[in-house]
Amino acid sequence: MKPLFIINGPNLNRLGKREPEIYGTTTLAEIETMCREAAGKRPIRFHQSNAEHQIVDWIHEAIDEGAGILINPAGLSFRSIPVLDALKMFPGPIIEFHISNIHRREEIYHRSLVSTVATAVLAGLGPRGYAHAVRALCEMTDEADRR
Repeated sequence: MKPLFIINGPNLNRLGKREPEIYGTTTLAEIETMCREAAGKRPIRFHQSNAEHQIVDWIHEAIDEGAGILINPAGLSFRSIPVLDALKMFPGPIIEFHISNIHRREEIYHRSLVSTVATAVLAGLGPRGYAHAVRALCEMTDEADRR
């Protein structure tokens, strides 16, 4: 069974401490636990980096080895052509995820490049939304596996 790649972008390693009024107090380690529980038997490769090139490398790994991608590109959502180009190569489902509702925030957060290639977008459910996204991605990849 191919794994799901859960890729988290810049500053998400600071969850639990960073702007708790926007992002809550849940840590990235707690989110990883929620994701693994939500995935059940489906293996997960859970990553976070502040470096754009590392995120691109993980997307490349997913192209070769993954069933689906759940990506919270954080600030790279709005400016990263390399992340966009890498995601374009991925043949499976991609869910773009944001803890906050980016459309209720400042104008700079309203136009995600990643949304143009994502199969689905989930935003504004807080940290618990990761589990919903993982379950949805499991359903999407299970459907693809049956074909």
